[in-house]
Amino acid sequence: MSKKSKVIIAMSGGIDSSVAALLLKKQGFDVLGVFMRFWAEKDHLIGAWNRCCSPEAEKRARWVASYLGLPFYVLDFEKEFKKKIVDYFLREYKKGLTPNPCVFCNRDIKFGLLLKKARALGADFVATGHYARKLKAKNEKLKTTIKNPKLIYKLLTAKDKNKDQSYFLWMLNQEQLERVLFPIGDYTKLEVRKLAEKFKLPISTAPESMEVCFIQTTINDFLSRHLKSRPGKIVDPQGKVLGRHQGLWFYTPGQRKGIGLPGGPFWVLAKDLKRNLLIVTQNEKDLFKKELVCKDLNWISEKKPKLPLKIKAKIRYRQKLAPATIYQFKAKTYQLIFEKPQRAITPGQSVVFYRGEELLGGAIIK
Repeated sequence: MSKKSKVIIAMSGGIDSSVAALLLKKQGFDVLGVFMRFWAEKDHLIGAWNRCCSPEAEKRARWVASYLGLPFYVLDFEKEFKKKIVDYFLREYKKGLTPNPCVFCNRDIKFGLLLKKARALGADFVATGHYARKLKAKNEKLKTTIKNPKLIYKLLTAKDKNKDQSYFLWMLNQEQLERVLFPIGDYTKLEVRKLAEKFKLPISTAPESMEVCFIQTTINDFLSRHLKSRPGKIVDPQGKVLGRHQGLWFYTPGQRKGIGLPGGPFWVLAKDLKRNLLIVTQNEKDLFKKELVCKDLNWISEKKPKLPLKIKAKIRYRQKLAPATIYQFKAKTYQLIFEKPQRAITPGQSVVFYRGEELLGGAIIK
């Protein structure tokens, strides 16, 4: 790559994006730091802020940019974030689903809106502090959206498998991957921390957050302020009424705590949206299933492979990869059959497919 290539680095004030900025500068890129402001529920908690773009986070990001000698800009994506991420989050929960807002934020905001802003500013690439890697490879099938049809970009897991964030990037396409850089993908978290200490970056002790960024307390607290209560019956798999719930959106498959029934333990098994029933079980084995149906499937290569296809998949971020086979189910839906039953397959969540270190794509569990 040309050392004169201009890169916009998304800076959150955390150690990962800060070290990513450091590495880009040392590699000779023309680096520009950007801090994105997202929506926060300020009208509920005075002084409340989105976790990933609080005033303290902005202060740290600005400080690091100044320390590295980078131009620094703040972009206000509050309205877009509210419409595309928060409103989607609430709509899905209202349908009885359990959405994953991070995958949509990556596609629509970080590698969507930010990428458009970057191109408008004359930048060649957008970089982030994600633990992931991309690989440029020859394209055997020339149909693609990128400018050079002889190339294709593969999305790979990070060197640090414990920190790998490729799971959240399955919605990206070739046009986005062509313009994206992951500077810390070839480093472990320990190596990133050592780099921060070596170059005396002023964020080596910055806190990390794994929660939904726009929720200050708990998901149920947030939902209770934005979705009306809709009480219904709690039943066992045979239909026996055991109690009452306040709204199906307050529960997710596999949940044990907060069901409010005596004589447990009980686990949430499923939700009957038409009849507004919460179905629970006292047998945890009932949670394990070998099959799921998914929709909105995205292949990173933009080329649908020949099905059925044997892959490894996971239905949540921290889950281990499990062997499975993908089948065409209907016109726009697919069926996954696992070799071994999986616990608490949850509609609305992402199922992501891998082959070795390569992320092939993913879909939404239906």
